[in-house]
Amino acid sequence: MRVAAEDVRRRTREPQPSGLAFKRGNESKLTYSLKWAAWEWLYTFAGCRCIGFEVKLEGPGGRIVDLAAVGPGNTIYIVEVKASRADFARDNHTHSDLAALKDLNEPLLRRGRLARRTLTQATRYAQEARTEDWELEPSYQLALADYQRLRKEEQTYQDRVATFSVKFHDSSFLAIADYHYIMAPRKLLPAKSLPAQWGLLDDIPEVVVPAPKKDVRKNTGIISNILRAIARSNSTSIMRAQGVLFTEDGAVFPGELDEEY
Repeated sequence: MRVAAEDVRRRTREPQPSGLAFKRGNESKLTYSLKWAAWEWLYTFAGCRCIGFEVKLEGPGGRIVDLAAVGPGNTIYIVEVKASRADFARDNHTHSDLAALKDLNEPLLRRGRLARRTLTQATRYAQEARTEDWELEPSYQLALADYQRLRKEEQTYQDRVATFSVKFHDSSFLAIADYHYIMAPRKLLPAKSLPAQWGLLDDIPEVVVPAPKKDVRKNTGIISNILRAIARSNSTSIMRAQGVLFTEDGAVFPGELDEEY
């Protein structure tokens, strides 16, 4: 009977056309299904009655988390959904990994300074050698191509540093909830790959690895901050589901959009 019951639960949780109202445009159906599996676990097994998707948290550990919830006794849960190993690996960098990445900055800057000096010299030479169409001078073109290549490398490096995530190992992030869980498809992630202080949920949903309880100081306003963040998230989700568009000038409601066009 257990297998039959699980089959029913899986079919019930499979996103239906009318059940995709809260799905983000860039979100896969698998990720959306895993989010609802996490919601089911938080509601049914953790006893949470305040749950939100894509919750932007406040404070020094402020991040956008896939799910945040508050359960009995003001217990705070954070769940991050990972649909693939690559998605998991993107957040599983340590502070040592980040430090090693930042060590590459100075050598890259030195190469950039050298490329700029070489381009300046090549420009002067080309302009002295050819008063007209000096940009066609081979030495100048070579120096310019090298400089442009270095500029692209610098931008790529800066983008990588800006998006380099140490979320799973960030002490400030781990200090904002009693329990942190990763939700992933069954058997996708081995237990030994989990970062410290994280538990693992699968899509049944069941606990594969229990998350250790952390000591969270509840006298710092953290509960009210979490509740406000969930309320904001749910308001936004409901509005998006009803066709409200969010622009730089504010929210545009369906009726206003019809009048404009």
